Amino acid sequence: MIEENFVTLPRGIFLMGSEYKENEQPVHEVEIDYDIAMSKYLVTVEDYMLFAQATGTEMPEEKHLHLGVNVPIRRLTWLSAVAYCKWLSEREGKRFRLPTEAEWEYACRAGSNSKYCFGDDISELGDYAWYKENSEKVTHDVASKKANAWGLYDMHGNIWEWCVDRYAENYEKASNDGSPYMVRSEKGIVLRGGSWSAQPDNLRSSTRINLGASSRNYFVGFRIVVEL
Repeated sequence: MIEENFVTLPRGIFLMGSEYKENEQPVHEVEIDYDIAMSKYLVTVEDYMLFAQATGTEMPEEKHLHLGVNVPIRRLTWLSAVAYCKWLSEREGKRFRLPTEAEWEYACRAGSNSKYCFGDDISELGDYAWYKENSEKVTHDVASKKANAWGLYDMHGNIWEWCVDRYAENYEKASNDGSPYMVRSEKGIVLRGGSWSAQPDNLRSSTRINLGASSRNYFVGFRIVVEL
């Protein structure tokens, strides 16, 4: 993994959540007051193959074999994504991990306070995202749509992304410093971003869903952050 594939996030304060859905409330101020960089791209099949070859890990089953190696890896459990981060950390001598939910939304918004990183106009969504209306029911190569203002690709659509956090029904007990919510829950782990099969509503910057840590899904992959 090379440094040019990451974007250093500026320190700052943002409003996390929205009034749109109950599980995105209450809207609360979060301060990211530490140095972190996020991968520009979703982890690809090619990236994960290196891990699989080095560790003897089985590659997930893929029903669209023609898609190539530059599409995001999918059908990975949260546990597999965490294992990838651990392997990469040991190989590179830096701490790689999944983003916290707050870090993910901060990076997705990239300074915006609108439904999407680019604003509220759904007619522009196809310029930034692969989703139900344009994906033809498959994932697509990473970075084949526009990046957000901070240079991050596929923050909306293509694949749902695992975060570190356990899922909570709302933000009543959320931190305001970017740290993850780690109280174990039967609801599993937080996912962000939407996917190639999702409607526009599920691609909003504040949209959050959940899935069990050991679950696999053709709509689910991940991106990583590195602590600086």
